This record gives sequence, C-alpha cells and structure tokens, in this order.
Amino acid sequence: MSEPPRAETFVFLDLEATGLPNVDPEIAEISLFAVHRSSLENPERDESGIPMLPRVLDKLTLCMCPERPFTAKASEITGLSSEGLARCRKAGFDGAVVRTLQAFLSRQEGPICLVAHNGFDYDFPLLCTELQRLGAHLPRDTVCLDTLPALRGLDRAHSHSTRAQGRKGYSLGGLFHRYFHAEPSAAHSAEGDVHTLLLIFLHRATELLTWADEQARSWAHIEPMYTPPDGPSIEA
Repeated sequence: MSEPPRAETFVFLDLEATGLPNVDPEIAEISLFAVHRSSLENPERDESGIPMLPRVLDKLTLCMCPERPFTAKASEITGLSSEGLARCRKAGFDGAVVRTLQAFLSRQEGPICLVAHNGFDYDFPLLCTELQRLGAHLPRDTVCLDTLPALRGLDRAHSHSTRAQGRKGYSLGGLFHRYFHAEPSAAHSAEGDVHTLLLIFLHRATELLTWADEQARSWAHIEPMYTPPDGPSIEA
C-alpha cells in the first residue's frame, strides 16, 4: 500500500448529531479548525508549558436542523434540539453547507488531513453519508487521521504506563485531564471539542505528525455510516 500524501494543512473536525450510529443520525453541528503544518511543527507554549492555539487559525462552525429527531441522550449531551434549531430558522445539511465547507477547504494549502477523535467510527462515516446524499465530494487527495487509535498506538509503542487503556481513558476529556490536569471547556459543543482536540494534538504534535505521514487513511476509503436516502444533488 502506498504511503499517504504529506498533508500541509490539518483540519480538526467535530460533529454533533442526532444520536449514535444505530439510529442513522444526521449532523446538527459541525466545527472545523484549519491549521497549517508549520504551526503544528513548532507550537508555542505558555509559561506553564501548555500549548497555545496557533495565531493563524481558520475556523468554521455551522448549526443545522436535521430532519430526524434527536435521541433524548443526544439532546441532553449536546444541548441541541430540533425545536431550538427550528426556532432559530436553521436549514438542514444542504447544498449551501456543502458549498461553504468546500470553499473553506479550498482556502487551505493541500493536501488536507482531516483530524477527528473516534473519526473512523463516527465523524468521517457520518460526514461521508451527508456528502454522498448530496452527490458532493472532498478534494481527491484528502486524507484522514483518527487520534483515538493513533494515541493508543503511540502509547503501546512507547509502553507509556497508564491504567487508562479502555475507551474511557482515551476520551477527549480523559486525555485532556491526563495531559493538562484540568477539565476541558465547552465539552460536547462541536467548537469546544475541536478546541480540546487541537490542544491534545499539540501536546504530542511531533509524534502525531509522523503518524499522519505514515498511516493517514485516504478519504476515498471512508465508507458512509449508512445508505442515505436520495436527496437533491449539490448542483440542484
């Protein structure tokens, strides 16, 4: 298998949705932070040694009103509801969202690496589903990095002593607490979780950049979470 292209921009991504994969969820919120590789290779730190967000940072956060209802648990965790999104007159994941996403990505130097935590099992397949429903595509050389298996793999390779080998120990909150001895802010909002993910990445940036160069997965190999119903194409 050929090596993935060396990404020049890393786009950190998080989705909030109507539920878990078993209910065929729809996206209700998406947030992306785009960071050039050079800012990840030499991260700045504050006086306590905690990484600081890069000064040059593009952000995109959008809310949308899904057709499917939220599960009670998803609404409780995210603070989002169909009623609240409808009251704010938010449209669904439609062609305008796709065009905005594509325009945002087109402003970044490629190739692009999408980064999400538990991305291979949730964020990437769900985004793929929504894009496929609209007949939309991402740049052909886009690759993906899931920080959940990456950090587990790095810990195993370096024999880092930790009792937290299960999924709970590698949650965003668990990792943030382990690295920074604090609680993340704005958990379970898409933008808050992307902020936390980026700080975690910066903490181990050298290792994760190498992992991405060697093991990132092509976006073309991401399968949709479920077969979406037929919808209007992006050209419509």
